Amino acid sequence: MVGAACALYAARAGLAVTVVDRGPVAGGTTGAGEGNLLVSDKEPGPELELALLSNRLWAELAAEPGLGPAFEYEAKGGLVVASTPDGLGALEDFAAGQRSAGVTAESVAAHQLTDLEPHLAPGLAGGVHYPQDAQVMPTLAAAHLVRASGARLLTGRTVTEVLRAADGTVRGVRTDRGDIHAPAVVNAAGTWGGELAALAGVGLPVLPRRGFVLVTEPLPPLVRHKVYAADYVADVASDSAALQTSPVVEGTAAGPVLIGASRERVGFDRSFSLPVVRALAAGATRLFPFLERVRAMRTYLGFRPYMPDHLPAIGPDPRVPGLFHACGHEGAGIGLATGTGRLIAQVLGGKTPDLDLTPFRPDRFEEHEEDYEGDEGDEGDEGDEGDAA
Repeated sequence: MVGAACALYAARAGLAVTVVDRGPVAGGTTGAGEGNLLVSDKEPGPELELALLSNRLWAELAAEPGLGPAFEYEAKGGLVVASTPDGLGALEDFAAGQRSAGVTAESVAAHQLTDLEPHLAPGLAGGVHYPQDAQVMPTLAAAHLVRASGARLLTGRTVTEVLRAADGTVRGVRTDRGDIHAPAVVNAAGTWGGELAALAGVGLPVLPRRGFVLVTEPLPPLVRHKVYAADYVADVASDSAALQTSPVVEGTAAGPVLIGASRERVGFDRSFSLPVVRALAAGATRLFPFLERVRAMRTYLGFRPYMPDHLPAIGPDPRVPGLFHACGHEGAGIGLATGTGRLIAQVLGGKTPDLDLTPFRPDRFEEHEEDYEGDEGDEGDEGDEGDAA
């Protein structure tokens, strides 16, 4: 998705763009996402600023004829709920900080929760409604953004080397099916961004963080918002490699309900985990008891591109002139894609970016690189590797 957005905004800035992907469009992490466009789970700071920019850009794209309906954009809002008074107090404090940063966060008393979600479990302490939260169908969105960009698309090609001139500057990429010459290469390889960076001779500590999604049979629209428990925010911000689950439930335009969320750092292990899926189901039925009577249709997993400080790498790499990075967004890559693409296009075109890119500098981990080497299990060979060259 991030590569698709980079292609779209770079092409609209007048640049000639080639997208290279070793699989099909959205064949990796993008295709395993839920399509969330969230501001509700981000504290004030650089990531929230990027989320607000991206949120506005998604809405603009959705308003374009043929785009919004094509990728199932839903401005349905989010609802974060707390089960205890202490949890609600912490949630309200978190929301207060977000409001100061420009987020619309509306307090919801316990007796008002069913006005927003009639099928919620009784006994919850209250919540916060985030009307800016939205959702897209990620595989459709990635495909339609690439189509709208008009970029040259080369799928089924694996990048094997970042080509560099004698002075060290980028001059394109080598693939298993030939060379592609360009004065700039954008690393938008998601969870595999560290591998692509290594092909250019630089380190980028992108680590896989596995997550499962449980998919129900198609249902009437019984879940109106993205609904999750307040502890989901803490799980997103956690540095732990251990398994964490917190209930996240949302409907889709096609009918199935998506149930998450789990997080664990187990390398690229694609093994099915029945305990994880059971934990997801249990958490979802605590929020929505009617789900106990609903059949699960399937489950799938993906690998979020985790970075140690929970911020993506966005912008030029000062270690390799002509190399740009747009990866490491963890579980927020769908939502943050448009802002990232816009920023990349601006710096490629020599313009001042809408946001200060200093917090996202790709080389910010350089002095600690050895701390992240060998941190994960076996590397995988599946997924998106989209490079706007």
